[in-house]
Amino acid sequence: MEINTFLIYLAVIAGSTYLIRVVPFVLVNRKLTNKYVRSFLYYIPYAVLAAMTVPAAFYATRDVISGVVGIAAAALVSLKYKSLLVVAAVACIAVFVTELIIL
Repeated sequence: MEINTFLIYLAVIAGSTYLIRVVPFVLVNRKLTNKYVRSFLYYIPYAVLAAMTVPAAFYATRDVISGVVGIAAAALVSLKYKSLLVVAAVACIAVFVTELIIL
């Protein structure tokens, strides 16, 4: 790829990212009072995080089955224990054991 083409792509990406972040502040200059809009904006970060994390968890292992087992183990353990360290450790162990069995 030529440097001029790369710089054009970089400028377009930087500009679109900047506009996505600035336009809401320019358009909305007063406090939002609509409960529906406020609740929608409150849950957006959780939805985006889930949309990025869940597919990555399924496909981070050699086989999708071990990813499913890891997520299921994490979900079950998280219902009983609230510790993130315990949940992550159990999910890793479940994926490791599943990979050993599948291999």
